Formats: sequence, C-alpha cells, structure tokens
Amino acid sequence: MPLAFDLLPIAGFTGLMAAAAVEDIRRLVIPNAVVAGLCVLWPLHLAATASFTIAGGLGAAGCAAAVFLVGALLFSRGLIGGGDVKLLAAATLWAGPASTPALLVVMGVLGGLLTLVLLFSARLRAAISWARTAAVSSLPVPYGAAIAAAAVIVTLPPNLS
Repeated sequence: MPLAFDLLPIAGFTGLMAAAAVEDIRRLVIPNAVVAGLCVLWPLHLAATASFTIAGGLGAAGCAAAVFLVGALLFSRGLIGGGDVKLLAAATLWAGPASTPALLVVMGVLGGLLTLVLLFSARLRAAISWARTAAVSSLPVPYGAAIAAAAVIVTLPPNLS
C-alpha cells in the first residue's frame, strides 16, 4: 500500500494539537513552536488536498485572522490567554470557513465541561480541607486543551473520509 502523503500533515496536526493540550495542562503555557508548526504544516496540507482552491485557502486565512483579532481584543481585556488566542487562530486556519462555527461551538462546550470539572474538584478539595473557597474564584483553566480537542474533533473527520 503506498504512503498517502495527504495524511502526513494531518498526523502532524494531530500530534501538535496533543502537544499543545499536554503543555497547557502541565504548565498553562502553549509553546510558540507548536503554533508555528501548525501554521507551517497548513500549506502542506492544502497542497496535498485534492479539492484545494486558492479561494478556500484565502477564506481559511481570513477566518483565522478574524478569530485572531477578536482573540487579541479579549486578551487585551485579560479575558483569555495569549497562547489560547494563537492556538485558536491556528485551529481556525485548519478548520476553514465552513467548519469554524462548529469549532467554536465544540470548543465552548468542551471548555465549559473542563471548567466545571476543575471547579467541582477544587470545591471538593476545599471542602475536604475545610479551606476557604476564595482560591476557587481564581481557578486557572487550561483552555488550550479544549481548543486542541475541539480542533481535532472538527478537523479530522472530513480529512479522513
């Protein structure tokens, strides 16, 4: 069976998204090298795709730019991390215009679930240790994990069929 070159960028995408999720969970940091790798692999993915069009590529880049600008505004207000903004923009690049709404919805649902799990476990720990719940109000959430999972969920199925 010959090697399917169109699967190589997809494998890289999946691996880099997994690395982003793991690093965000471990250190609350999404390395710039991971985001750069996603951006470098994207044109290779487009070139390997049989249905590639320049309009489709420009549309994906436009969506990613719009998501980045909105994310930068949220970052400037202290509402989202800078690594999350960059990772979401890169994920949008891969999702393209047609799948960007699905990416945002799945990311919101997964991020909400992640936040609830972390909040519940923090409250449980506080209740067990009889500590005040003030620390729960500043609970850090590794939202990059939700972004990465949503990107894989939305991007892989169309590319593997």
